[in-house]
Amino acid sequence: MMESKAIVTDAQARQDFSRVAQIAAERGRVYVLQNDRPKLLVIDLDIEPQIELSEEEKFQLVTQRILREHRAAFEELAK
Repeated sequence: MMESKAIVTDAQARQDFSRVAQIAAERGRVYVLQNDRPKLLVIDLDIEPQIELSEEEKFQLVTQRILREHRAAFEELAK
């Protein structure tokens, strides 16, 4: 079932993709409608990893997330 706050039209997505990305970051996914029907699904892979990834790709995603979340601590340790 699609959550109404995670739905945008294709025109809205073209005009303001940063809004689509923000919604995906908050809710995990965004449905893009075309002619009032779901056409695209934008997924935040940090929240909802829906695609098959190789072990190396999974490792890269996890390390990027760790670095992003703990950047200040790593910068402090690097001093």
